Amino acid sequence: MRMRKKPNLIPRMERCEACLIRDAETHRGRWRELKPDAAQLRLELGCGKGRFTAETAQQHPDVLFVAVERVPDAMVIAMERVMKLGLTNVFFVDGDAARLADYFGSGEVDLIYINFCDPWPTNRHAKRRLTHVNFLKSYRAVLHEGGQIHFKTDNSGLFEWSLTQFPPAGFTLSEVTRNLHEHGVRGIMTDYEEKFHNLGTPINRCVGTMGELPPEEETAKAPREET
Repeated sequence: MRMRKKPNLIPRMERCEACLIRDAETHRGRWRELKPDAAQLRLELGCGKGRFTAETAQQHPDVLFVAVERVPDAMVIAMERVMKLGLTNVFFVDGDAARLADYFGSGEVDLIYINFCDPWPTNRHAKRRLTHVNFLKSYRAVLHEGGQIHFKTDNSGLFEWSLTQFPPAGFTLSEVTRNLHEHGVRGIMTDYEEKFHNLGTPINRCVGTMGELPPEEETAKAPREET
C-alpha cells in the first residue's frame, strides 16, 4: 500500500533536523566523524517507519547507524521515533540504494540490513530487487572485507531466489532460516514483520558474509584489452 502524503511533512522533517543528512555525498569516507568512538557503521536500506532502526540503535549505543529511505513520508516517522528516544547514533538519508557508492567510501560499512524490501514479483523487474546479484555486487564497494548483509523477508519466493544471488556476488551464506520466529520471537521486529508474524506468516532470514568474488566473476568484471 502506498503511504498517504503528509501535508505537514516539511515542518516535521525540520523538527528532526538533528538526525537528517541532506548532503550524504559530503560525508563519503567521513561518516565516523559523526561518532568518532563508533565500533561499527551499520547501514539499513529502506527503514520504513523505523521501529527496527530505533530499537536496534538503542540496544547498540556504540554503533553508528545510517538509514537510507526513498519515502520521506515514512522516514519522518522513523526520525520522530529516534528523536523521541533521544538517540544520537542514528542518521537518515533520503536517498537511493543504487547510489551507495556516492554516499559511502570503500570499506566504510560493516553491516547492511535489508528488511522486507519490495519483492518486485514479475521477472522483468527482477533487477530492481535489492538482493539481485547486481545490487549485491554494488554493496561490495562500501562493505569492508568480511562485512555482512542481514536479509529478512516474508516473501518465500523472493527468499529462495535471493539465496541463489548471494554466492555469485561473493557472499557466503549462513544462518539461513525459513521460519525465524518458530520457537519464539528472535531479534527486533519491524512493524511490518510483527503484523505478518501475528498472522502466522513465516519470516525468512539469512546472513551473507563478503569474501572474494568467484573466479568467473573476477574474469567477467575485468576490463577488455583494446585492440
